[in-house]
Amino acid sequence: MPDLTFELPHWAYWAGLILFPLIAMVMARRSVTLGEHDRTLPIAYFVWLTGGILGFHRYYLRNIWGILYLPLFIAILYANGEQSIAREDFSEQANIVRLAEGDLERAARTLKNEDSDLAALRAEFEATEEGDLRRRLAERKLQRAEKRFSDMRDRQERANTNLETARPALEAAQGNRDYWSSISRYAFFGILAFMAVDFLLMPLLKKWADAKAPQTSHAEADAALAEHGVGETTIDDDKHISPHWNGILDRLSFYAGEFVSYWAVIAVFVYYFEVVSRYVFNSPTNWAHEGMFLMFGMQYLIAGSYAMMTESHVRVDIFYAKFGPRRKAIIDILTSVFFFIFAGVLFWTSWIFASDATAVLPNGEISTSEWAISIWPIKWMMVVGAVLLILQGVSKLAEDIRTLATGDDGTGGTRGAAAEMRGAA
Repeated sequence: MPDLTFELPHWAYWAGLILFPLIAMVMARRSVTLGEHDRTLPIAYFVWLTGGILGFHRYYLRNIWGILYLPLFIAILYANGEQSIAREDFSEQANIVRLAEGDLERAARTLKNEDSDLAALRAEFEATEEGDLRRRLAERKLQRAEKRFSDMRDRQERANTNLETARPALEAAQGNRDYWSSISRYAFFGILAFMAVDFLLMPLLKKWADAKAPQTSHAEADAALAEHGVGETTIDDDKHISPHWNGILDRLSFYAGEFVSYWAVIAVFVYYFEVVSRYVFNSPTNWAHEGMFLMFGMQYLIAGSYAMMTESHVRVDIFYAKFGPRRKAIIDILTSVFFFIFAGVLFWTSWIFASDATAVLPNGEISTSEWAISIWPIKWMMVVGAVLLILQGVSKLAEDIRTLATGDDGTGGTRGAAAEMRGAA
């Protein structure tokens, strides 16, 4: 099976974090009508790119021949499992051969030295007289040398035996490993051939799918969805945007939160790639987990102002929920002191971290992993998140002061009316 040794370039990582959300935001604002026959060719090609190895594009177009991909994919998984077992056996036998060859080399060198030492010790023993103390010492040296010589002979024989047994086993393990590798390789090439054919046939496959789909009008499709309760309730977070001057700050938080929310979609694709490369190609990446870890850290910081604007932060409001608009505004104004202390400390510490990361020359602070991605942009996103949070705090404070003065809580007054006007438009 060919290895998938792709490593994401740093520029592609940062470009993806910027361009993908922008494209997604534009597409989300396009008017989309739901219908049974609304299958688009770009989506079909997108599914082909991300899930073509399983034939998902065929299922998207409701083509039963997508099942042809499954036996090949199962063959890859099974062959890779067998190849992993064969690889372990090959490694074990290769280790036995390596150790046996090393023992033989050391034994040959030691026996050569011992043979000359034995000759010298025998000559020394024969040169002494019977009953002489030197004769007994020479005899003991000779006996120890002969034992070492005998032990080394036995070790040499065992090494020869292990080598004679391990070499055929090593060849068999190598052949078994190559066999399963070729099966997974050919199955993968078969999938690639199917994908190449489907790439060319995609417009025709979509045409067939549209022809087979029931010709339901958009109005009938919308009525059917409404009958099942789909589309009756929506969450419009932009209703939290103030119609007053601080609405500019609210929109900044809104767009920042929407922008980073699409990073979660990137994580789906990246982890899909990681799973396929790890378990299908036996080639785990060195960048997927780190890249997503850093991305979610930035997302958490930048989306803080969005969560504050939409009142999504967790809070215990047993007593607060029962208060009226003015009383809530008073409490919020008084407790905003603690918020600005927190946000100010976050900004100051983030600024120190980011400045220190940028001061590392020549290219700023980078991670210590093999991927070696730059860390200083992530730390500057801490500063951006703190600034957005402070600005949203200013907007919330302005809205609380306005509520205290007018009694409008933003649900039935000017903010609610503005939201209704946007919905009608």
